Amino acid sequence: MKIFVYFIGKPRDAHTNAIAAEFLKRSSRYADCTMREIVPERFDLFERHGSARKIFLDPLGRAMDSAGFIEIVSQAERVGQDLVFLLGGHDGLPPEWRPRADLLLSLSPMTFPHELARAMLLEQIYRAFTTLRGHPYPR
Repeated sequence: MKIFVYFIGKPRDAHTNAIAAEFLKRSSRYADCTMREIVPERFDLFERHGSARKIFLDPLGRAMDSAGFIEIVSQAERVGQDLVFLLGGHDGLPPEWRPRADLLLSLSPMTFPHELARAMLLEQIYRAFTTLRGHPYPR
């Protein structure tokens, strides 16, 4: 199982980027995790990750608690399926990509800066791994 976190738009805030990088590093203890900026016109996410489960963050997506998110990670681990997460830029997700997602996920009904949403997503990924392994972090 591999985790890919893609985002659209330049990461500008050094502090939130450091938080995201720290949770990516921590999560990499449990699975191969990659994070990178993409330009949708130059990156075919669907060709590159044909069999992965594609989870796109979207304000109109499904709300989920941490337990539900942990179940997504657990299921992917059990079957050896890669997970691809995509965070849109200031204009959201590419309109032609939204219907192709396996899951549209909302982190919150509130609006957050995209960089902070990325850090929050990576924290939830780390939380899922530590919960599944009985690590004391989630307590």
